[in-house]
Amino acid sequence: MTGSRRARVRDLTSEDLGWVADQEKAIFGMSAWSPELIATDFASGFRRYRGLELDGALAGYAVYGFDGDAFHLMNVALASGARGEGHSHILMEDFLAEARRLGVAEVWLEVAVTNDAALALYRSHGFEDVRVRRRYYQPEGIDALVMRLRVTAASPTDRA
Repeated sequence: MTGSRRARVRDLTSEDLGWVADQEKAIFGMSAWSPELIATDFASGFRRYRGLELDGALAGYAVYGFDGDAFHLMNVALASGARGEGHSHILMEDFLAEARRLGVAEVWLEVAVTNDAALALYRSHGFEDVRVRRRYYQPEGIDALVMRLRVTAASPTDRA
């Protein structure tokens, strides 16, 4: 259930990248993407950067696109003041709608095995565990769980 704030998802612009970098550091600490990596990745045009606005202010973001032939969720994050109200589901639904629009058969992601909130989010959208990538998140050396969702015309979140 989402909170009472007005939510809107939009494409991020280069002017938003400083905010994204600040959130990366605040949320992911030592394993955050650097401002340089974010800027280079954004400029490449190979990924889609989507922002979640709540009452007109950025409150979250998702980064996704093709990694080889796999449609991949690279990152999804909410600023601390936007958590606990169900807003992460809005970003996930936007990601899955894009996957369906593109007609991809599967979507993939990695998530830290210690991130219980993200694991619950992904599982609530029908993602299944595939395998563990040991010491994936550096420099902390935290394992990642690789997860996959087989995309259909109607995802679990589309059902009444």
